[in-house]
Amino acid sequence: MKWSSAVSEFPTTGDAIAECADQVLRGLDGLAPDLVVAFPSAHHAPEFGNVPELISRRLNAGALIGCSGGGVIGAGREVEHRPGFSLTAAHLPGVEIVHFHLENEDLPTEDAAPDEWEDMLGVKAADRPDFIILADPYTFMTDKLIAGLDYAFAASAKIGGMASGAQQWGGNALYTGGKTHRSGAVGVSLHGEVTVDTIVAQGCRPIGSPMQVTACKQTMLLELEGKRPIDVLKSVYEKLNTNDQRLVTRHSLFLGIVMDPLNDNPMLGDFLIRNILGADHATGGISVDEVLREGQTVQFHLRDADTSSRDLESLLDRYAGRHPAADGAGALLFQCLGRGSYLYGRPDHDTEMFRHKVSPMPLSGFFCNGEIGQVGGATFLHGYTSSFGIFRPRAAV
Repeated sequence: MKWSSAVSEFPTTGDAIAECADQVLRGLDGLAPDLVVAFPSAHHAPEFGNVPELISRRLNAGALIGCSGGGVIGAGREVEHRPGFSLTAAHLPGVEIVHFHLENEDLPTEDAAPDEWEDMLGVKAADRPDFIILADPYTFMTDKLIAGLDYAFAASAKIGGMASGAQQWGGNALYTGGKTHRSGAVGVSLHGEVTVDTIVAQGCRPIGSPMQVTACKQTMLLELEGKRPIDVLKSVYEKLNTNDQRLVTRHSLFLGIVMDPLNDNPMLGDFLIRNILGADHATGGISVDEVLREGQTVQFHLRDADTSSRDLESLLDRYAGRHPAADGAGALLFQCLGRGSYLYGRPDHDTEMFRHKVSPMPLSGFFCNGEIGQVGGATFLHGYTSSFGIFRPRAAV
């Protein structure tokens, strides 16, 4: 296995692809690419439809996947607010790759058997495939897809993001099978001599104490251990320092939900972070961007640049301590549009930390309109996260 990544800032699409293709081919040392991943920034929109053909002229690739991005990542470098084209190529001996394009009407019904999902994707759960998924936020029910994948392929890793760079239906581009799509979702499954590790950095830290949900209705949190949530939050707020109180008033407050019911001592990375949408002062309830269940453990969280940096550092340190660097590995990063220089005041924060803490392996990706990654053994569509997929030879497991 061998990965190679490049990024170009040429404003003309043909020149950008030519520059990237030359670099990735040199990085592969003459090996043939089996998978190519492409992310053009919105500046290349006039040529979105020509991207597969332009790549095929330069690379004899077995499978192509990609999408448009509000910013792109290539060769471990983030390119934001200016033209960018990211191209990655991977030589994957012993790996079977199946690509797919889906529209909403292709998805099985909620009561469908697992084999209907297998038939739709052309791969069996017994093969233990892992998935890269890219979807259009305006036209596709991504939550339904990832819930179905968790149901039918419980042991598989799922990683990806929502295409970005466009403000309306039809403005994004999705690539697979040598074609350009303007709606739906695209993806690839990989199985064989490869394994995929995932890291999801949600960039939050807890405040207050973990508490049990004692009453809720769908997305409305009604009681925390018999107390009104708004009263609990007020008590937490009063104990915060001035800076943290300022974060609360600046809408940097979130709710963390422990997804593993057997986890009695939740730590950083064990919470699914969800937006707080509002409060009902009459009932004292709080509205959350997630369906809740009684008995769940939750805790309020805050997010800022320093917290996000420390969260990522902790997760990468934990991963590196468990997984020695493997020869031939490569990584994809699906990073929220709200991170990068918008959050940190400079580019390359997350990519530099990954390369320093984990490995200087080829790293590419794009800035997403929503990130797909796993927390607590289940897959979710996130916001404000950096979701990494690390592809290693199975022999290195």
